[in-house]
Amino acid sequence: MTPRSPSDGELLSFHLHNWLGAWPPRAAVDVVSSPRRDEPAWDGRISPLVGVGRPGHVVLSVSPQRAEAVRRVVGPLDDLVVQHAVVDALGAGGSVLGRGVFRWSTAVTAADVLPDVGEWVDADDPRIPRWLRPFNYGPVLVVWDAFGNYGAGVGIKRHDAVGHEIAVVTEERFRGRGLAKRLVAQAARRVLREGGLPTYLHGPDNAPSARVADAVGFADHGWSVYGLFGPDVNAG
Repeated sequence: MTPRSPSDGELLSFHLHNWLGAWPPRAAVDVVSSPRRDEPAWDGRISPLVGVGRPGHVVLSVSPQRAEAVRRVVGPLDDLVVQHAVVDALGAGGSVLGRGVFRWSTAVTAADVLPDVGEWVDADDPRIPRWLRPFNYGPVLVVWDAFGNYGAGVGIKRHDAVGHEIAVVTEERFRGRGLAKRLVAQAARRVLREGGLPTYLHGPDNAPSARVADAVGFADHGWSVYGLFGPDVNAG
C-alpha cells in the first residue's frame, strides 16, 4: 500500500507541536513547558518564549525553568499589564512581548503567475548582506543588479523538519518591481517540493508585507505569533 501523504492540517499541527511543545491549545492561553526554549533557535540565539494562537486560543511555549512563574501571571495577551508581568516572570526585563501575524500555505501561487526570479547561493557568499547570513536552512535566495550587487533576498528559518519560515527584504532602490512576491513564491514552492510547510510572519501594521503574503497565497486566518523582542532575544 502506498503511504498516505500528510494533509495540510497534519503538517501544520506537526510543526506547531514540535516547535512549541504542544498543540492544539487547551485553554484561552495555554502555557506549556518546552526544553526547546532553552536551546538555540534558527539564528543561534535563545528566546525563553514563543507563542502561536488561533482566534480565541494561544499556546505560549516557555522555558521549563519559567513555566510556573508565567502560569501565575498569564492572562489576555493584549493586556499591557499581563505583557509586562509575563516578561518579568521570564526574567527578560528590557524585552517586549510582541505579536505578529502568523500565516502558512500549501497552495502557493504558481510559477506561471509569479515566475522564479532569484538565484540560490550559499549563505557564506561574500556578496550577500549581513542580515541573510544567520539563516539555517542552507542556501539563500537573491536577486542581483546588472553589476552583481544585492537587490533583494529571502532567508529561510528552519524551525524544525517541517516548519520553514520565509523572510524577505528588498533594497529601497529595487522596490515597486514585485520582486518580494516572486522571491517569496519561489522559496515557498521549493519548501513544498521538499515536503515542508512554508510559513510567513509579519507585523500587524506592515501593510506591504501583508500584500506580499496575500499575493503569494499565504492567507490571513486571524492567527497570531508571539515572541520577545529586545537586545538579547529573538522571536523564535
